[in-house]
Order: sequence, then C-alpha cells, then structure tokens
Amino acid sequence: MKRILVVEDHVEISRVVIKYLEQEGYQVDLAENGIEALEIFEEQDFQLVLLDVMMPGLNGFEVLQAMRKTSEVPVIIITAKQDESDRLYGFDLGADDYVVKPFSPRELMRRVKAILKRSSLTSDGVDILEYEAIKLYLTAMKLMTEQGEIELTSAEFLLMKTFMEHAGQVLTREQLIQNSFGESYEGFDRNIDSYIKRLRQKVEVDSRHPVYIRTKYGFGYIFGGEET
Repeated sequence: MKRILVVEDHVEISRVVIKYLEQEGYQVDLAENGIEALEIFEEQDFQLVLLDVMMPGLNGFEVLQAMRKTSEVPVIIITAKQDESDRLYGFDLGADDYVVKPFSPRELMRRVKAILKRSSLTSDGVDILEYEAIKLYLTAMKLMTEQGEIELTSAEFLLMKTFMEHAGQVLTREQLIQNSFGESYEGFDRNIDSYIKRLRQKVEVDSRHPVYIRTKYGFGYIFGGEET
C-alpha cells in the first residue's frame, strides 16, 4: 500500500483530501505544520507528499528545501499562490507538480495517480542506459556519474531517461513533455526549464557551461552530441 504525507493546516481541506486519498486505497499521514511534517517525514517512508505552502512557522517552500536534502520523494505543492514566479520557484526547489487552491479533489486524485505512475515507470528489456561516463539505472531509478551516485526526483529521472534515449537529437519542450510524462501531464511547458536547470546542477561539472544538457536556442534542448 502506498503511503502519502499530507501537510496542510486547514482542517476542512485536509479532511477532504484525506477522505479522497483513503477512498483510493492510500495510507495517509497528516502534518498540520512544517516542523511536524519534517518530524513525521524522518520517521516513515512515503511514496508522495502533498505540501501546502502557506503555513505558520516553516512554510511549504522551506519544508521542501529540507526534504530535498535527504530525499527525492515526489512532492505536489498545494497553494493559493497563483503567480508564475511562485510556481517556477517551487519547481526550482524540486517540486513535481503544483496545484492551486481552490481545487477539485477529483483533479488532485488524477495528479496523484499520474505522479505515482511516473515514479514507477521502467523500460521493457533494458535496465541501464549509458552515455560516456553517465549511467542511468532504470529499475533502481539511480544515476551514476564520475562524481558518484546522483539522487533524482521522479520528474528529473524521466527527463534524464528521455535525454539518454535520444542522445544527439534536438528535442523541443513539447517533445520532452510527451516522451517523459505523456498525455497525463497537466503542467505548463516552462516547467521543463526548471527541471532541466536542476538536472544540470546535478549532472554537469559547471552548470553554467553544460557539456551534456545543452540549449539549442529557438529549438529546445540536446543531450550529448557534438558541440556546434
């Protein structure tokens, strides 16, 4: 049974979310503030976190930063903040999805299922993708470079998988979305830039001068291949 941590200080919202999650067969833990969330998170293994932003004490962004120091568990941000800058900030910190209040509980369940499905995807008959010194282990969802093992979020893993499967090819944002997340993806294409920024910080020796994940201005991105 998959275990989900709900971090929400509004009782009515948390009650509805937990009800829908339990109806879908998930085991649910509730934290009503950021400090409690981090304490519970350290004690249990979770497959997903639903994280509110506006909370007393530690806000959701601060909680996400702390979680990302030790874990790449999928995180869906839930917030009343609608500005694009806030969304991009959440993705830059490592969020996997972003839901704005007020939201439909049924829509949230669709996003939960999509994220959990993404995090369990592997390629048939292939367990390791290799490019030069980089190895991506599909079953273990693990990335190895010359610097050692690199922890990836589920979204970063799927993007890296797409890049390595299409090494040397220029891919548009739309192609990256389709190949990595499929038709269930409900974000917007600029999220890809945030994911790629984080991937570069993890994979490249100097993320400002990338060798592996390069931008083709006016077209998209390319992994590997000859410099032009």
